Amino acid sequence: MKIICIGHASYDITFPMDNFPIENTKNRVAKRIECGGGPASNAAYLLGKWGEQVTFLGVVGNDEYGEVIKQEFDEVGVNTNFLEVNNNVVTTSSIIMVNNNNGSRTVLTYRPDSIKMKPVKLNFYPEIILTDGQEIEETNRLFDKYSNAIRIIDASRPTKEIIELSKLCHFVICSYEFALNVTRLKRDNTNEHYQQLMHKMKEQFQGRVIITLEENGCLYESDGGLKRMPSIKINAVDTTAAGDIFHGAFTYGLAKGYNLEQTLKIATIAGALSVTKVGGRYSVPELEEVLNYGKSK
Repeated sequence: MKIICIGHASYDITFPMDNFPIENTKNRVAKRIECGGGPASNAAYLLGKWGEQVTFLGVVGNDEYGEVIKQEFDEVGVNTNFLEVNNNVVTTSSIIMVNNNNGSRTVLTYRPDSIKMKPVKLNFYPEIILTDGQEIEETNRLFDKYSNAIRIIDASRPTKEIIELSKLCHFVICSYEFALNVTRLKRDNTNEHYQQLMHKMKEQFQGRVIITLEENGCLYESDGGLKRMPSIKINAVDTTAAGDIFHGAFTYGLAKGYNLEQTLKIATIAGALSVTKVGGRYSVPELEEVLNYGKSK
């Protein structure tokens, strides 16, 4: 199927650290990992690596970082014919500090307000559109023009614009924090809480809602009841891009015609395996590794 991933593209510089830095101190790091990043960008990279017909829509600057991002896409077969290279902006960049003790990450991103994608004229009809909500205006235009395409949103930032965009999607895959913000519920870990959370989310969004719970898997509804797809037990090294990879793998499952549970299983395994490596691009697992996970155990 012809897939579009539209949204945020950045250049990530990751510093693994034994402890989170204390304010007003100097810190030495032993490693520096560099690669492209961004939610829609990482999802597109996975889909290309897994052999899908995928196009990335987004903006980079006419600079070294932008060149690296394009080269990474080209290496895995992502169509970059509609990647906008803007001479008037610098490519978005992120500094990521990863805690070596538990794999948690802290991200500092610089994206100039002037970065805004120009309308594109596609020469094909997309069958799936995955957005991370970064390019709101162009995404809305594409949704309107290609109304028969399956629309998926990676909803992590609970802004008014992304909430409204989510209402137009067939699949709203959101973080737990996003769901709490939208529903105004407080954090809890009971079945009653999750039931109420899903009920309130369904009041807001017409599409199928999937709530990711990081190491605790994800919530979804099937056969009229609330279910949880458990994650797999893994030692986390770097949790950067785990959600992006989940969304990319979910899109792959839809493209292949898998049912919801099969799709969520693949997405959950891919997201979990990704935390065993440092760096968004480098943590995308091989398709065979995901499909065969657990078969020999």
